[in-house]
Amino acid sequence: MNNLLSERVQITEEKLLSDNWYILKRFTFNYLGKNGQWSTQQREAYDRGNGATILLYNPQTDNVILTRQFRLPTFVNGNRDGGPTSGMLIEACAGLLDNDDPETAIRRETEEETGYRIQSVQKVMEAYMSPGSVTEKLFFYIAEYTADTERYAGGGIDEEEIEIMEIPLQQALAMMTSGEIRDGKTIMLLQHLRLQQLTPSAN
Repeated sequence: MNNLLSERVQITEEKLLSDNWYILKRFTFNYLGKNGQWSTQQREAYDRGNGATILLYNPQTDNVILTRQFRLPTFVNGNRDGGPTSGMLIEACAGLLDNDDPETAIRRETEEETGYRIQSVQKVMEAYMSPGSVTEKLFFYIAEYTADTERYAGGGIDEEEIEIMEIPLQQALAMMTSGEIRDGKTIMLLQHLRLQQLTPSAN
């Protein structure tokens, strides 16, 4: 645990609570506050590894590629309408790194989920998506595709059932306002792409 020590934080105990799906641990630590006083605190942290996400964009048609799949945590937190879309979430393609570097991982996930074999990707940001409880850091990418981009079946692997959606960017932006798109990483990528379009290129 030496790598978890700093001038303001001292981890004193690390207890495994669950490794049923990913890793849930409880940390006991000493924390040096702004008042110069040390306090002992406890927090739980869920470690599922780091991930990467990508928005595919066709500059010729102004379309984007999104996915839709069932997400149980959203279902138990109110994402249900009693119909076939209950628990379904519209998202940008994403996945865990699984010991790969972020660019290699997102190329793999893009082909597995959407079927597109992309040639080049542009990294746009990194972000901790739920820093109060989850250790995951997400790497964000944008890549261009065209009608000529090499493509395979897609749809995910193993138990995944991923629907691939090609929609106009303006429609996707409107779907954020209407609440049809509620996934944080997807909103961030769509907003980033929109800002890129609104910002004049430097010459």
